[in-house]
This record gives sequence, structure tokens and C-alpha cells, in this order.
Amino acid sequence: MFGKRTSFGGNTQNPTHPAKRESVPPPEPKEIKSPIADPDERLAKVAKPVSASADMKSETLDTGAQGGTHDDDYFRTKSTVFNALIDSIDLSQLATMDEQAAREEIRDIVAEIISLKTIVMSISEQEELLDDICNDVLGYGPLEPLLARDDIADIMVNGSQRCYIEVGGRVKKTSVRFRDDAHLMNVCQRIVSEVGRRVDESSPICDARLPDGSRVNVIAPPLAIDGAALTIRKFKKDKLTLPQLVKFGSISPDGAEVLRILGRVRANVLISGGTGSGKTTLLNCLTAFIEPDERVITCEDSAELQLQQPHVVRLETRPPNLEGEGEITMRELIKNCLRMRPERIIVGEVRGPEAFDLLQAMNTGHDGSMGTLHANSPREALSRLESMITMGGYSLPSRTIKEMICSSIDVIVQAARLRDGSRRITHITEVLGMEGEVIVTQDIFLYDITGEDAHGNLTGVHRSTGITKPRMAERARYFNEEPNLVEALEGSNIEQQQTLQG
Repeated sequence: MFGKRTSFGGNTQNPTHPAKRESVPPPEPKEIKSPIADPDERLAKVAKPVSASADMKSETLDTGAQGGTHDDDYFRTKSTVFNALIDSIDLSQLATMDEQAAREEIRDIVAEIISLKTIVMSISEQEELLDDICNDVLGYGPLEPLLARDDIADIMVNGSQRCYIEVGGRVKKTSVRFRDDAHLMNVCQRIVSEVGRRVDESSPICDARLPDGSRVNVIAPPLAIDGAALTIRKFKKDKLTLPQLVKFGSISPDGAEVLRILGRVRANVLISGGTGSGKTTLLNCLTAFIEPDERVITCEDSAELQLQQPHVVRLETRPPNLEGEGEITMRELIKNCLRMRPERIIVGEVRGPEAFDLLQAMNTGHDGSMGTLHANSPREALSRLESMITMGGYSLPSRTIKEMICSSIDVIVQAARLRDGSRRITHITEVLGMEGEVIVTQDIFLYDITGEDAHGNLTGVHRSTGITKPRMAERARYFNEEPNLVEALEGSNIEQQQTLQG
């Protein structure tokens, strides 16, 4: 993090604070460019004491509030202290410290600045200010407390004054805000620069990721009219497992056993669902059953899969450079990985003509390959696959494309986000073959919504469709999993009958 920071001069160091400059006033004021503060807004020398607002509240702690942001007095105080800190500190020396030591150094110097400038604030207010400034210098500013929370699924910043989060499937407005649009753009630039990308007026759209794997999208002015829009899909520190999905009600125990068998018997699986329905989470769960000795290659736009196997090669697309050259597309990645002796190919998301190459890979000896795409039902997923292949310019008859889909895809798993914010696996559907010009499918598991409880949460039940000998039973027999498959399907039927009788 520190390696990219520039030196602000001042080679003679204070023995008490290694990163602090000697407090000898320079002959003339210098214009210092901070990575956070704008030069036009610098308040370098404040002659009179600055009073902090008496009702100052943390801009990040009250994340469920519908208002209650910091007032202008707080930001004036913060700007004054921040600029004094930049004048006092040597960032080249700070870069040699680890993050914790650098944070302590900044806190000590900020405390001295507050004392010297006789800024009036309580201890709790001072702690909030200290944390905010440390986050601005070393982290992602006001977003740091939100990124530290593992219960947040998405962070959505709509300009400098509005920030929303998704918690428990519900979107809530927070009290987080940035000082101004320039502050927000600086944080966005810091995020994308860590993966070698940039965002500005000439390149206003950017996809990136945080060091922990969280997916980031930035769209900047002039495309975003009301200020930069920053969207972060949070990366959970502890990845979910199938037993946890059962615990949360996303799938029944018998349905989870069927999913386990799908991963175990090297079925070609397509995971379908809408935005935020849990496709990537489900893909992670299925990959947990890949054998440790299998060579797995993942292809993603932004690397976020968490495979635990030892033999994994992770590939990521690359956008074009400033001259519009050097782009590496998903299709090129999939083509290349076929030359890398893969046993399984995992595609984070199928969006375009790469669908043709993925189907070819699935149909040429790479059993157990998986991918996700956006669709609202298994039938729609098949239609979208056909559309993507057609978009690639392939002049193939529709029937030929459908036959390729049938021979490549074994099972479609449909994930959905319901209107109460809950996520459910609604279909486990087999692809059987062709009848005339139509692809024939067969549902093995379904989720039926039965009603709504007193708190507005939807209730429902996962049920087997009664098919105890699906097409995948032959594959399960080859891997000695057929008894487990039959038991799961029959057990679901018994449980469903007991539920109806109860």
C-alpha cells in the first residue's frame, strides 16, 4: 500500500516520531499535493481555534440511519487537521512502516495537531476524527468501516453524499458521505490503481477488485451525471458451504446432497440467476467437491472465486490500454486454457461469444466444467446461451446450436433472490435432449412458495418432482454415487408428504 506513495520531503526526522518532520518553518509556504485533499481547499494556517460540532456523529458508524451525516463544521475541522498532517509528515518514511505502526504514528501526530491548534472536541469525537484521517491516508476513507463488516453484501455509492448498503437482502441508506466529489474520485482512483487500472474522464468506466477479492465497478463523470458511482460486491472472509446454505434455507438437505453429487460426478453444470441471486456463492459451493488431484483452470472478468484445491490456475481478463490495445477477452482466455491441459474449466460468468468455446470445451473431454450466466429460469438460460453464440457471428443453424447445448450441458441450477431479500435455489433441472426443434428439460428439484409469515418473509418448501431415476443416475453409478442420489430424491418425497400431512 505504501510503496506507491510519493515523498513530501523533509529528510531530517524527529527522534520521537520517525515519520514526522522537524518543526522548522520553511522559508515560504509550499503547495503540497495530497492524495486525498484538493489543493484549492487547503486551510494551511489557521490562526484561531477550530470548534468541532457538539453533535458530531460518526459518518460511518450509524450505517442504518436515514440521515444524520456529519455537518460542514466537522469537514472543515477534518480538512484543517488533515492538511496540517500532510505538512508535518514525511510519507517516504511512513512507507517503510507496516500498516499498524503507520496508523499509530499518524494518530500521535494528529493528536498533537489537535492540541496545538486548540481544537475543542470530546475524547470520543477526537477518536472518530483520528480514525477518519487514518482511513483517508492508509485506506479507502469513509468506506473502511463498511468494508470491515462481513454482514454487508453490497456497498453502493451514488455521488459523494449518498451511500447505500445491502444487509440481509435489504437495501438501506447509510450516513456515510464523502467530503466532496473530488474526495470520492480520489478513493475510486486508489482502488482501481491497485490492480493497474485507472478511471477518469477519458476512461470513465472501470471494473476492478479489492485485495480481498471484492468486486468493484466505477463509473465516473461525465457518464455519471451526479458524481461518480461506486459499487462494491463484498467478498466474504469465510466462504459459504452447502451445509450453511441448508442452514439459511436456501436449499433442503436432500437438495444439497444432489448438488454435492453433481460436483462429485463431474457433471457439466450451468448456474443461472439474476443479479445478486448468489450464483458465485453457489459456484464456490459446488467446486468444493472437486477432487484435490484435478487440475482446475478458472476464467473470470474479476477474480473472485475461492477454490480450495491445490492445483488451480486463475486467469483474469484485461481491458485495453490508453491506446485501445492489449485487451484480453474472456473468449481468448477460454481458448488458451484449452492448451493448458485442464481437467475442469470454471467460467465466472458467461456473457457473450465465449459461450461457444465453453460448450466446445464441455463437449471435448472436459467433464465437470461449470459456469454462470444471468437468466430468470432454466428455459431462459438455454435461450440466452443460443443468443450468445449467435452474437458471436457463427453462421450455424439453430438446431445445430441447440444440439451442441444438449450434448454439453448436463444440469442447470437456478438461483433466485425473492422479494423479501432471501436467496433460494429454485430449480435443479436436467437437460435431456431434443424433440424436434425444442430442447427437452426435466426438473428434479423445485422450490414452491407457500405463503408469507407475520414479518413479511416468504415461506416455502423444496420438493423433489418424484423422479427417482434421473438421467444423471447413470453418471452417478459410474462414480458409485447412485445409492446416495436415489436416497436423496426418495427422502425428499417422504419429507414433502410429511409436510403436507402436517
